[in-house]
Amino acid sequence: MPRRRVIRRKRVSLDPKYHDPLVGRCIANLMQRGKKSLAERILYGAFDLIEERTQRDPVEVFRKAIENLKPQVEVKSRRVGGSTYQVPVEVRSERRIALALRWLISYSKGRSERTMREKLAGELLDAFNNRGSAVKKREDTHRMAEANKAFAHYRW
Repeated sequence: MPRRRVIRRKRVSLDPKYHDPLVGRCIANLMQRGKKSLAERILYGAFDLIEERTQRDPVEVFRKAIENLKPQVEVKSRRVGGSTYQVPVEVRSERRIALALRWLISYSKGRSERTMREKLAGELLDAFNNRGSAVKKREDTHRMAEANKAFAHYRW
């Protein structure tokens, strides 16, 4: 975080199939080593699996899943007089989406299904139904902030 100038937000690219900025951000987060077409194939394959399993629009399921994963508050370390406190702070809207996408992808990778598209589809459906590892991570984050509510006056 520079002290002098404001950092400009990068323009979000729309995905080629659904023309949705949130899907475009997910593809960008899913991409490794610049292999964007592979990330698109994985995400669109997961969307196809979701459509088969639920008979719903996969982008709506995706949006609802991300909405269920967004954290409202998180804790940040703050050093006051030699001791470090976990201070609960409200999460900015851009960071909410970034955290939700990061948790979704990282917990998808840890699942036991065979292919990445099956893992991602499973985690998306779990998040859509408010269960799964990524939802547990959000609840743990909220629980941590609730437990440290007494240190909220150290907010800066």
